[in-house]
Amino acid sequence: MSNIRGSVAAAPEPDDRPVDEIECGSDGGDDSCCAHADGAEEDCCCGSHEERADGGHDDHAGAGGCACCGGDADDDEKMWGAPFIIGVVLFAAGFIFENFGHSIVGAFTSGAAMESLLRWGPAAVLLISYLLIGRHVLTTAFKNILRGRVFDENFLMTIASIGAFVIGEYPEAVAVMLFYEVGEYFQGRAVRHSRKSISALLDIRPDTANIQVDGEIKEIAAERVNVGDVILIRPGDKVPLDGTVVSGNSSMDTKALTGESLPTDVGEGDTVLSGSINGQGLLNVRVTKRFSESTASKIIDLVEHAGTKKAKTENFITVFARYYTPAVVAIAAALAILPPILGAGTFADWVYRGLVFLVVSCPCALVISIPISFFGGIGASSARGILVKGGNYLEALNRVDTVIFDKTGTLTAGAFRVTAVMAAEGVREDRVLRIAAGAESSSTHPIAVSIIEKFREVGGEIDLDEIGDIVEKPGFGVRARVKDDVVLVGNTRLMDEEDVSYPRIETAGTMVCVAVNGQYTGMLLVADEVKADSRKTVDGLRRRGIGRVLMFTGDNAATAAKIGAELGLDDCEAGLLPHRKVEALERVLAEKAAAEPDEKKRGKTVFVGDGINDAPVLARADVGFAMGGLGSDAAIEAADIVIMNDEPSKILTALDIAKKTKKIVWENIGFALGIKAVVLALAAVGIANMWEAVFADVGVALLATLNALRAGRVDG
Repeated sequence: MSNIRGSVAAAPEPDDRPVDEIECGSDGGDDSCCAHADGAEEDCCCGSHEERADGGHDDHAGAGGCACCGGDADDDEKMWGAPFIIGVVLFAAGFIFENFGHSIVGAFTSGAAMESLLRWGPAAVLLISYLLIGRHVLTTAFKNILRGRVFDENFLMTIASIGAFVIGEYPEAVAVMLFYEVGEYFQGRAVRHSRKSISALLDIRPDTANIQVDGEIKEIAAERVNVGDVILIRPGDKVPLDGTVVSGNSSMDTKALTGESLPTDVGEGDTVLSGSINGQGLLNVRVTKRFSESTASKIIDLVEHAGTKKAKTENFITVFARYYTPAVVAIAAALAILPPILGAGTFADWVYRGLVFLVVSCPCALVISIPISFFGGIGASSARGILVKGGNYLEALNRVDTVIFDKTGTLTAGAFRVTAVMAAEGVREDRVLRIAAGAESSSTHPIAVSIIEKFREVGGEIDLDEIGDIVEKPGFGVRARVKDDVVLVGNTRLMDEEDVSYPRIETAGTMVCVAVNGQYTGMLLVADEVKADSRKTVDGLRRRGIGRVLMFTGDNAATAAKIGAELGLDDCEAGLLPHRKVEALERVLAEKAAAEPDEKKRGKTVFVGDGINDAPVLARADVGFAMGGLGSDAAIEAADIVIMNDEPSKILTALDIAKKTKKIVWENIGFALGIKAVVLALAAVGIANMWEAVFADVGVALLATLNALRAGRVDG
């Protein structure tokens, strides 16, 4: 098992200013919003919120909007606000005014006043409608042009609609914007329904510590505690700072840090990490790291800033528009300039045709059918308990070549069971189990619970009248009287302390020794169990062409090796704290970057986890899957896709839906472009007008929508 070394640089302290006072371009420590790390101001979400693939923009929901632009997380909800609705009403009024104005206005006036009203009235109404409906697209296109990103879908919508205004096709200009906004709404609606509204991030770091001052225990701010101070950790307390145990014994719940459900026994000289929860013992701990450098603080910083290092996963329509837009603009320009130069007509005639061509080229059907296709894929995923936080992540699943799993709670059940009972010579196994269950009958320790459950599974009943004098020794085990015998049940440290000889066994899992009257009686092996469909998942990934399947775990190397061999994984990394998991992932990504420098050709890396300790690496991976049934809020918040029933095989279903969705997208693109090519050819020779193109687009969009429903026809 490889040992990953290195350290994680401390992230900048968050800006304490109110979110609406932090201006775009400032480095107020708010990299989580705009990805301004290293001064990369061009990556700001302002004006192009959808580019934040890591979902960072959504972190501001309910907090005043984006720290840069004041934008709300749910732009599609704002779109359906009063300005948009007023714009739609004005569009309907303008359309009626333009087509039936003579009949309506003629009933009230005539002459020059009527002609003037009929000439400029519809144009004025539709212009206002256009600005209200398309305001987001227009401002985004303008801002992107200033940043040097010209050829995107916003530019395409803008130039096509402005061209329609130039040639006097006012209703068509508004229709272009309306179609586009409706298409984006459908995908946004799917995302809203599949996204978990979880605001709690990482409540693992207590802000206060108990310290002895002048003979009294006082609670002070953890930031004021210095290295070398001794703090008191009471039973049930969260550890506020990293340190070394000076006195006391206990069991530490480190699940928030390592993901492992099994408590870790600690005593004098052992290291305890902030974010751990103390068990039954009272501990005095000498602080070894300041509050800002503690393990829990590092995890929080990692989650807040890991997303800024994630490569953006672009929306499909954005990628498509990057190539389609310059192509149609170039053809329209050639159509307007070349024929007159070659003597085939006047400039005025061909410039008009060029503008018509440009307007007709606006892919209304595409900008609806592509989001609708992803809407179908996201909806199909949701129906199967897979919540996808954006169509871009569904698209990214088509390029996955590496999948990395957490162990506990992801590949394994995360619940401990007695997997073996080994009795000493001359002793029956059922007696070992009965004695251990009796001694542990009053304990709530996870190992004790698993022993009692095992005893009850085989039909045993604990007679509490036979048990007494129970003394629990935190970090060691328990001493009790069972009938007339003195029983010891605990780890090897308890056996050593009581001078009990026992066999030394190397095995994956936790050994619980049992001794009666100072004599070794037997041993129980407690371990986590592999989920029923974990092997099926790994095999299914292989069949789908996934080249590497790895495991990162906070558990020990022996257990990791056993699980890895059982499931047929390519490699396992053991003993990893959260920042070490991020380092391990960074190394995998660096190896892939070295093998394929072109990011567009490089395969995507998926990480699958469930605990708070997985949140940083989930945020850093190209696509993060979180187990939502038993997973922590922090993991679900950091992930891009959430599996609600905790079955790892749902990853296979997500991959299949992503593949089916991409196929449908390309079918819709081919169909829409085929119809568009016919209409464009007719427009180039002056036969087709804008309305014929619009009606063709409506028909294509309807058929594309029906085709998108096929995304749900995937087994799983």
